[in-house]
Amino acid sequence: MLRLQSLSSPLTTQNPKLHLNLSPTKRTALKLNPNINTDISTKTSLFVVKCQQRFTTNTSSTNNSSFASQTPPAGTFPTRFFVGHSIYKGKAALTVEPKAPEFTPLDSGAFKISKDGFVLLQFAPAAGVRQYDWSRKQVFSLSVTEIGSLVCLGKKESCEFFHDPFKGKSEEGKVRKVLKVEPLPDGSGHFFNLSVQNKLLNVDDSIYIPVTRAEYTVLISAFNFILPYLIGWHAFANSIKPEETSLVNSANPRYGGDFEWSR
Repeated sequence: MLRLQSLSSPLTTQNPKLHLNLSPTKRTALKLNPNINTDISTKTSLFVVKCQQRFTTNTSSTNNSSFASQTPPAGTFPTRFFVGHSIYKGKAALTVEPKAPEFTPLDSGAFKISKDGFVLLQFAPAAGVRQYDWSRKQVFSLSVTEIGSLVCLGKKESCEFFHDPFKGKSEEGKVRKVLKVEPLPDGSGHFFNLSVQNKLLNVDDSIYIPVTRAEYTVLISAFNFILPYLIGWHAFANSIKPEETSLVNSANPRYGGDFEWSR
């Protein structure tokens, strides 16, 4: 801002050709009264032009994705956000990422959920001090029911999940994944142990990572928050319009909750 003022001031006070850019009306008025001060209006117009040029330069150099999130075009979907939470330990790292549900459009114009969301666990073995080999990572997708099992897990309880990614296909039984969550001996948290046997790639791997009680509490809090979104209930809640609901209830007393009690 200071730079722009220093550029504009010399132009308005020292350039004798500046008056050539005045409009005919201002030029006539200046002849009739030479004491008229035209610097203020001229200086203001120059300042505005300078600001517009500077703003245009900034917007053109701004990252397209972040700029689009500030001013999204009409009729487009909102900007997507990718989030996750990581736990780093001496022998492995664990990253937790939520994945959105899928919806199918209906002929009526509405949408119906076709696939629940899930939480993706990624285990990476350590490759050195504070270094992890993500090229050797193993993944495990937690369903909403499995998330529920972890949410209600007691500090002295354990659970186990088995996955066969090719179940029902010709490659069934060739990939076996087992995730065990067991309490630590001192009761300070849980072990997350993922075992993967992949006959297709000749892989037999096991990665485990201790998760403290505080870290586990963070995971459970995130799971509790994201669960309604994974089953699509947020989309239904956002689509509710009170005026439409009252009209439907008035027109049809057997609608919604009244249907059960009016039998």
